[in-house]
Amino acid sequence: MLDKNQVEYQAIDQMNWEKFSYKPEVKFRIAHTGKEVLLHYKVTEQSVRAMAGSDNGPVWEDACVEFFVSPTGDSCYYNFECNCTGKLLIQGGPKGDRPLAGKEVLAKVKRWTSLGGGIFEERMGTCTWEAALVIPVEVFFRQQLTSLDGCVMKGNFYKCGDKLSAPHYLSWSPIDLPRPQFHCPQFFGLLKCE
Repeated sequence: MLDKNQVEYQAIDQMNWEKFSYKPEVKFRIAHTGKEVLLHYKVTEQSVRAMAGSDNGPVWEDACVEFFVSPTGDSCYYNFECNCTGKLLIQGGPKGDRPLAGKEVLAKVKRWTSLGGGIFEERMGTCTWEAALVIPVEVFFRQQLTSLDGCVMKGNFYKCGDKLSAPHYLSWSPIDLPRPQFHCPQFFGLLKCE
């Protein structure tokens, strides 16, 4: 559907913290069907790692892409963190009240990655990989959404890898904080659902 509708890629290229100067090439494209968010990432980086062996594990330590979104633009937001083999972590709610999604919620997110689903230590050498997520509105488990049509959401897109040889923290929308922090809705950009 993304190809058919010629949905353009956007770069995740904001280096917000000088200490973390490695910059992999990362881009994403996003669309919606009214009932689902369609999200596709393409990444080229100097190494990959996938040690989180199950959902809601420490995927941010691996080669990881992330989507943080407030579907109604208020204080309730969700983080969708996906490592390079499709292990997913989801939380939702306002700051201070953000439980992890249960297995039944995680199971509703369709996912695909070009690297398959295994576990592996860091692999050195240039690697290009892709990840795709289909997120139905029911996955926004702290709210009662029925459609994304006409929504004005707030969000940000990230690339990280805390335990890679070259740790990095890139964002789509700039973050003006002294150290790496993605849970900062005040720096989310606007996402208009047409």
